[in-house]
Amino acid sequence: MRLSKLFGKTQREVPAEADTASHRLMLRAGMIRQLTAGVYSYLPLALRALRKIEDIIRDEMNKADGQEVSLPVLQPIELWQKTGRDVAFGKGLFT
Repeated sequence: MRLSKLFGKTQREVPAEADTASHRLMLRAGMIRQLTAGVYSYLPLALRALRKIEDIIRDEMNKADGQEVSLPVLQPIELWQKTGRDVAFGKGLFT
């Protein structure tokens, strides 16, 4: 696929909100788009890179007879309270 036909477009300017080099590069390359504070959309280039990394990890796990799991994004606060992580992460994580 041609770069001109990709969904995400590159940016010439370095975004002011980007504080790390990798963050600036991914925003400028059109790999990610910020929706709100700490929430990003993976655009086609980033999603493709993630899939390739997942495939490499999956292959290595299969070679080691490992097992893949899928955990829920939403979890009950009681699980976090057992280890004290609810306090460590603060109220911003639990609403």
